[in-house]
Amino acid sequence: MSVKYGRVLLKLGGEAFSDDSSTISPTLVHSVARQLADVADLGLQMGVVVGGGNIFRGKSPKAGGMDRSSADNMGMLATVINALALQDACEKQGLQTRVQSAVTMAELAEPYIRRRAIRHLEKGRLVIFAAGLGAPYFSTDTAAAQRALEIGAEAVLKGTKVDGVYDRDPHVHADAKRFESLTYFEVLSRGLGVMDTTAISLCMEHGLPIIVFDVFREGNIRRVVAGEAIGTLVHGAAS
Repeated sequence: MSVKYGRVLLKLGGEAFSDDSSTISPTLVHSVARQLADVADLGLQMGVVVGGGNIFRGKSPKAGGMDRSSADNMGMLATVINALALQDACEKQGLQTRVQSAVTMAELAEPYIRRRAIRHLEKGRLVIFAAGLGAPYFSTDTAAAQRALEIGAEAVLKGTKVDGVYDRDPHVHADAKRFESLTYFEVLSRGLGVMDTTAISLCMEHGLPIIVFDVFREGNIRRVVAGEAIGTLVHGAAS
């Protein structure tokens, strides 16, 4: 089986780690790990940026009026917990992994060093990026776009609970329309919840495509890296 991309960045939000009954669901985490192991023999180099919304998000009501910087710092630590959970699940699938954190915590993870991350990828290791960008006021969406550009990824794959981008919430509106493709400008002008505006702007400036897809459907990671037309492609007008 051939792959469309040589190197990609997979963005997983907190929803990829949690169900309604637990903060971290081993079932969901192991499901993602199995899919990552399924593409390990394809020669694909993959980095993963994880969110932490299942535990704590700086802008969430849980913050309860907390100072934004403090709340975002707590959110960054939440992503490290998710990264370690994913690392454990992936290694149980036989994958070689490295967790790199933008916040120094030497006992738990490597510090984020761009050249070291690229070297790990070249050696076939899965690199899991934690702690966002290491600074408040930046989302893990923005961290995903930034890390993708830094490591030379050819696409950002955003794994979600829905099978693409819709004009309305498909869980609420039965007649919601799914888009097969969108330009960056359409996403920004229509306020579609693909990624935050900073992340979209970064991808638009550098022509980095984004594919939004259902990561919970078994085999979808393999399908998307093979170039199958699943989910929604966000691209430049000339693509």
